[in-house]
Amino acid sequence: MGWGGILGFEYGIVLAPMGSDIAGPELVAAVANAGGLGLLRGPEWESPEYVKELIRKTRKLTDKPFGVGVLQSFPHKENIKAVLEEKVAVLQLYWGECPKELVLEAHNAGVKVVPQVGSVEEAKKAINVGVDAIIVQGHEAGGHVIGQDGLISLLPRVVDLVGDHDIPVIAAGGIVDARGYVAALALGAKGICMGTRFLATHESYAHPTYKRKLIEHDETEYTDVFGRAIWHAPHRVLQTPFICDWKSLPVQENETNQPIIARSIIHGVEMAIRRFAVNDPNPTTTGDIESMALYAGQGVGLIKEILPAEEVVKRLVEGAQLLIQQRFGGESV
Repeated sequence: MGWGGILGFEYGIVLAPMGSDIAGPELVAAVANAGGLGLLRGPEWESPEYVKELIRKTRKLTDKPFGVGVLQSFPHKENIKAVLEEKVAVLQLYWGECPKELVLEAHNAGVKVVPQVGSVEEAKKAINVGVDAIIVQGHEAGGHVIGQDGLISLLPRVVDLVGDHDIPVIAAGGIVDARGYVAALALGAKGICMGTRFLATHESYAHPTYKRKLIEHDETEYTDVFGRAIWHAPHRVLQTPFICDWKSLPVQENETNQPIIARSIIHGVEMAIRRFAVNDPNPTTTGDIESMALYAGQGVGLIKEILPAEEVVKRLVEGAQLLIQQRFGGESV
């Protein structure tokens, strides 16, 4: 086992492209400066010039490489073109197909392609088109969850499938500390991808109330109540009083005819947030924050404090090294 880098990065620690805009330039740069791979979250609509602006803002904060995550369930072709023109280190794809033509186009631009998968079948497709790494998302993950299998069963199956291919496998879902990091390594991963742990950092662009709720709550709910009108995909959120009251929302109900509960500026666009909307709160959000989508993975109960992103990376790396040495060094296992 090891804790070294992947794809040329110092450490095998990846920041997931979280939320509507939670993984912004400040957080991505902080993770990059600490030796990890930070992934910017682009808008859920075509805005190539804005994507370029995000990338350039990040470059002012770090001279280290980083990437951009593109959600393929929404219009994205022009945004991907902007990512390739800016020649960032990594294009991360999720919730959509990863065609060979796009992989070749990215490689010609000097950009590595890393899709996120939630099943063995998706992993097979990714391997066949020549991707550079694969993020395997377990059912424990926060936010929108693409598969049904838990990480501990899915991850080693994908590792075995990759076999001798030079494609690092990155584990995602419920990992927040060094113990989870080492467990992922033991299952064959070369790195880990985290959202919830980096959400609870000083640099994340989450609303302060959202961050506080991550510390206060231990449980999550797997549901589909948020964002049904635009993206009917299951997701994991904090088990707040709001979600407990509404988790049995009738299937025909969605956010379209609901009252406005908050207002926010997301990727520079002013938005009215209706009850059950897909958006999570950032620092510009005003209104009923606690009734919004507060995404979090099952590892949230292990998060006890808000930390600088650099400290999160440091504790993961040093903790993993110590744990491997103390628990497994010189022992038969």
